[in-house]
Amino acid sequence: MQSFNHLITTRPHQVRQVLISDLHLSPEEPALVQAFLALLDDCLALPALKRLFILGDWFEVWLGDDVYLSLLEDERQTHWLTPLIAKLKQLRINGCEILVMHGNRDFLLGQPFCNLFGGELINEPYTLPVGQQNYRLEHGDALCTDDKRYQFFRKIMRNRLTQWYLLNKSLEKRLAIADNMRKKSQQNNANKAAHIMDVNDKAVRQAITTSDALLHGHTHRPEIHQATADKKRYVLGDWRLLNKDTRQPKVSAVIGAVTDDEHSNDRFSSNDLSGNAAKFELFEFTMLV
Repeated sequence: MQSFNHLITTRPHQVRQVLISDLHLSPEEPALVQAFLALLDDCLALPALKRLFILGDWFEVWLGDDVYLSLLEDERQTHWLTPLIAKLKQLRINGCEILVMHGNRDFLLGQPFCNLFGGELINEPYTLPVGQQNYRLEHGDALCTDDKRYQFFRKIMRNRLTQWYLLNKSLEKRLAIADNMRKKSQQNNANKAAHIMDVNDKAVRQAITTSDALLHGHTHRPEIHQATADKKRYVLGDWRLLNKDTRQPKVSAVIGAVTDDEHSNDRFSSNDLSGNAAKFELFEFTMLV
């Protein structure tokens, strides 16, 4: 796996699509926010970039689009989300689609917020053609079937009635519910064996049956696995703050990119993102804050 300070700067004309996951952005971790802004700057500099995928857990917690949409104009000016929205909007104006998938932390994220920058919410699983292969994209939590308690919780939280109930609570009550859920999750995870919180092999084989490869995040264990004899499972990494106590901390993340080995841009139009020479790779993205 190659490592780059910023995004694959040695071959910018070959990058067609970028895939990221598990950023867990929040105002409490400004270094991660700055790293995401840096990634967006890099994306803006990629001349052939046509898609940016955010495959879940974009935010540490998302209590509903109205938390931002209900702000007054002067409140938005100083809000930590506003610079992100501005750069994403510019990326979309430049012709790059922004496709967002729910994670287990931000399942209340809605299309109205994505409309602010021209983004699109996508359902999982999502099929991504890469060359002659079809990649199955998902967040990854549904594959952790050994964690029975979490799967029951996931089923309840992904229910539209449950989400309607939560979104009709006051912001204060939603904050209290989220805080309580976070504490219980931390307590439960502390007592779980590590393998329980990883994907289940049987679930992976079932998921990959009609695809050529599987790509997900969630587990925070970036790696390339041989899922079956002829199919691979790619795991995107979470965004990690390293050396946080130093004067200049570093953020590291394993991201995915679809690149084209052929140097011609003419063959790729906005409707053709999966030419025969396209291939998928994982890269380590690092940035000094």
